[in-house]
Amino acid sequence: MSTGKDLGRRGRGPTDPARRKKIADAAIAVVAERGVEGVTHRAVAAAAGVPLGSTTYHFATLDDLLAVALQRAAEDNIARLREWERDLSPDADLATELADLVVRGLTEERAETVVEYELYVAALHRPPLRRASTGWDDALVELFASRTDAVTGRLLAAAFCGLVMQALLADPPPTLTEIEAIFRRALGDRPGDH
Repeated sequence: MSTGKDLGRRGRGPTDPARRKKIADAAIAVVAERGVEGVTHRAVAAAAGVPLGSTTYHFATLDDLLAVALQRAAEDNIARLREWERDLSPDADLATELADLVVRGLTEERAETVVEYELYVAALHRPPLRRASTGWDDALVELFASRTDAVTGRLLAAAFCGLVMQALLADPPPTLTEIEAIFRRALGDRPGDH
């Protein structure tokens, strides 16, 4: 027979799945604020408002925590990209739309973009993060290839990632017109075609 005290504890504590999600969300917030180097169990616990033991219970190592954060960031990014693609008309000007997508990632979705790239770059030195980062790459290729072909899809994915990374660092960032011109060339358009 269960007591009221037992009922109050059910669904809380270390086995509470909502707490695991809350910790993963907090890790993403810490990456956004401090970068990957700022991620510690203590910093994430503070951001999540949970005891330190909760973070180490759910994520034994920082790589475990970062892998979940990268997976969530990649899934969120892929979901946004799929929504973007669903909203495109079949006859959309792909170069223009891709340029707009890059600019949106640099402006209204900048925080999410910074987190994605922080975690993506961290995968270079942290093998547990690589599966999520390659999943993101594969989704980009698939998405862009669905509008073009397999090789062009891979080229556009590489151009997209490179342009976003360069534009995040550039001062001033490239203009919409400059970004669009790069996508036009990648799509095989020649100057003066548009």
